[in-house]
Amino acid sequence: MSRYKNLTHEQIEELLSNYLIDYWSYSRVDSFSRNEKGFEMSYVYGHKGKSSATTVAGQAYHKALDLFFNNLKVGMSTDIVELEQIAFAYIDEKPADTWKIQKTNPTVDDCIQSAIKNTSTLINNFMSEAQVYLSEIKEVVHSEVKMKSWVRVNGVDIPLPCYLVIDLVIITNDDKRVIIDHKSRSRFTDESELRFSIGKQAVTYVLGYESETGNTVDEVWFIENKLPKNKDRSPQLLCFKSIMDKSTRRLYEALLYEPLKRMITAVNDPDYVYLINDSDNFIDKAEMYEFWAKTMLAEIESFNVPENKKPLIEARLRKIRDASLGSITPTVIKNFKKYAEQFIPYDLSNKDMTNQQKIEHVLRSFGIVTEVQHTFDGYSSSSYLLAINAGTSISAISKYKLDIANALNVPNVRIQKDLLVYGGKSYLTIESGKKSTSTLFWDKTKLIGNKIPIGVDNFGQTLIWDTDNHSTPHALVCGATGSGKSVWIKSTLEYGLQGVFGKVVIFDPKFEFTQYARIQGVDVINDIEDIEREMKKLVEEMEIRVKSQISVKTLVIFDEFADAVANSRKGNELKNYEDVVYGHYKDGREKTRRECISVDKPLEENLRVLLQKGRSSGFRIIAATQRASTKVITGDAKVNFPVQICFRVPKDIDSIVVIDEPGAEALNGRGDGLIKSPEYLSVTRFQAFYKE
Repeated sequence: MSRYKNLTHEQIEELLSNYLIDYWSYSRVDSFSRNEKGFEMSYVYGHKGKSSATTVAGQAYHKALDLFFNNLKVGMSTDIVELEQIAFAYIDEKPADTWKIQKTNPTVDDCIQSAIKNTSTLINNFMSEAQVYLSEIKEVVHSEVKMKSWVRVNGVDIPLPCYLVIDLVIITNDDKRVIIDHKSRSRFTDESELRFSIGKQAVTYVLGYESETGNTVDEVWFIENKLPKNKDRSPQLLCFKSIMDKSTRRLYEALLYEPLKRMITAVNDPDYVYLINDSDNFIDKAEMYEFWAKTMLAEIESFNVPENKKPLIEARLRKIRDASLGSITPTVIKNFKKYAEQFIPYDLSNKDMTNQQKIEHVLRSFGIVTEVQHTFDGYSSSSYLLAINAGTSISAISKYKLDIANALNVPNVRIQKDLLVYGGKSYLTIESGKKSTSTLFWDKTKLIGNKIPIGVDNFGQTLIWDTDNHSTPHALVCGATGSGKSVWIKSTLEYGLQGVFGKVVIFDPKFEFTQYARIQGVDVINDIEDIEREMKKLVEEMEIRVKSQISVKTLVIFDEFADAVANSRKGNELKNYEDVVYGHYKDGREKTRRECISVDKPLEENLRVLLQKGRSSGFRIIAATQRASTKVITGDAKVNFPVQICFRVPKDIDSIVVIDEPGAEALNGRGDGLIKSPEYLSVTRFQAFYKE
């Protein structure tokens, strides 16, 4: 057992502070052996290359097999439709800036279609020849298991933990424990080549798995799935088995130890010079040289470096820059960087161009001539106003929004459905998320009368919810975890407590607003039974107000209302029973039976009544949910919410459910939102206020 397993958490942190990386893996060792500069670029500086359609297809194939074997583990079968659904969903969720544009796939849409086609082929191959796996399986132990483990290689305790992602672990019919690695290939690997090339990977899996679980691994299998169909109709799946006996282990450990030791030595030395291998076909040569020049010019913020490694790598960058600039002028380095960039024709994110120029260049490459005439920077996004020439189809521009996102190096962009009139001229607006450099703090002075500030748009205008306006009485709010929904509700509530509302009721099934229960005039209700009773009371109070023509400003916040409605009583559960006398026995005792004496209205109906009739008596309602469920947020329900706000959601369909158009799936999170309201002509992007 590795001696590092016995270290305390503090001792491990102290140990890892001496290294440029926090763990090793087989892929990192392989990358270091093949091209040290490529390793430095990817794993020290966090410069991740973009993924080709073939690579994404392989990843999606792994997702499908993970579903298949997890279902098999519990005795469930999986059909090809289910496998394709989960694989295609993975492809659809890949951000636009992660796709590698190539001559064979010149647009992001082409990449997506190619990945879908290849994935479908891989899944069909697997389903046709699944017996390569199934004929040997007695039990599925793990599928896509991830672990970190301290290991000993070649008798030496390695001072960094090993990170593993093991595709499949099974028990065979003859009771052997086997690790299986799924591989997608354009051609089968030669068996003689496999015997040498897989050894280091196989023993890495074995050492890590055994160290973490205490179970002995007998064999490692590599099952290749070949994309192109074999003309001789031979199998598309090929299995190579490596028996992990003592002598084989010793050989593979010796092969692994040499490059691993060199890599550990390198990442332990901040002054280590990583060599460039120009013959490495796995790394784009121009991209590598562009990165090399960047290390001589850029600051640490220009790289994707973990916080705990910044001091070490910042010191390294400083030494590189001082040494380079002492012998080479910055002008020469910059010119070299530009020279390298021009050989990366399909990755505009590396170009020394402004975002405006990148947008214009991408559209021009598809025959669309436009000009970005105005740029506005918001807190979490930027707006680019495009002047559209006569004869240019706006729908054609929308078609290439993923390619624009790829060029801007962001996951997605939002193209407004309606044109924006600015300075007397119409423009098409493209919105691109950006890293927030400042926080929009809650500001009491933004509150004017009963107009509650919602946030600030990219043009610097404060958006409001006018609670005196009878056309905007209620607000529907949706957003996933981390989107800023709850923070926005608290910010709005804080404004409401500044004298706007005389009474506040908070339905809080997730216990996120309990601190407000201590404030006079605020009622916080958590349990679903109490929520049902309080909602019924509010409806009764509203009926009294309507009849008496009394209006009292009351704010009702219903957090996670979709889940509450789903979990509330329905059908027979709403019936109230009572023992009713219907006769007497001979001895004088009463004969009774339980009869339904009344039926309560369901929570959903009481909420609907309060929404429809409460506006005239002073009720203002904010209904919030994480789930954009069409069962709850129906067309009829949305009629009662003139103000609709959507923070970041997982899919475009969720955005459509809430605000009737896509776009919220492209938001940044942390208060970056979209609002649809009668107060504004179109769906408007804004940054919400943050209240500490």
